[in-house]
Amino acid sequence: MSDRLPLPSDAELTHEQRAAAARIAAGPRGMVFGPFVPLLRSPELMTRLQLVGEYLRFDSALDDDLVELVILYVARAWDQEFEFGYHQPLALQAGLPEEVVDAVARGVRPAGGRPEVGYVYDLLDELHTTRQVSDATYASAVEALGEARVVEVVGTAGYYTTLAMTMNTARTPPPDRAPRLPARERA
Repeated sequence: MSDRLPLPSDAELTHEQRAAAARIAAGPRGMVFGPFVPLLRSPELMTRLQLVGEYLRFDSALDDDLVELVILYVARAWDQEFEFGYHQPLALQAGLPEEVVDAVARGVRPAGGRPEVGYVYDLLDELHTTRQVSDATYASAVEALGEARVVEVVGTAGYYTTLAMTMNTARTPPPDRAPRLPARERA
């Protein structure tokens, strides 16, 4: 399948697109890539989304390994190869154990990692599966993470879901030589 919305040539960019691309390039991302390529078609949306993402990814109250866990969960839930391929090595660098990364990639609950990993996974899995969160799952997550970090888990999942939907629509290819999602172990 071919990329439906590849990066436009410089000559094709509008003034608004150039300004939005320059804003991303000046921030921690350093360039327009991945989800921001198709989002560049709507430069104001891209700018506002990337600011939310910049906070969630670089300044969140969540520890980096938990941010990456959320991203990998969403990548698996949406079969999003770019997000998985880009974030799998970042998850390992952030300290998420390899067995946790592998389990999430296969679509199964991880058995390893620190306790917070299980609480985040359970919260996301229940929310994605049932579109609700039970009192027991919520109470466990709040006890382990606190209310603010539970909200940030959900907000991070929502943000990366938006990116996954955008890239799946655009058929954004995964990064070169990036890890790929394995087959799911569950339906």
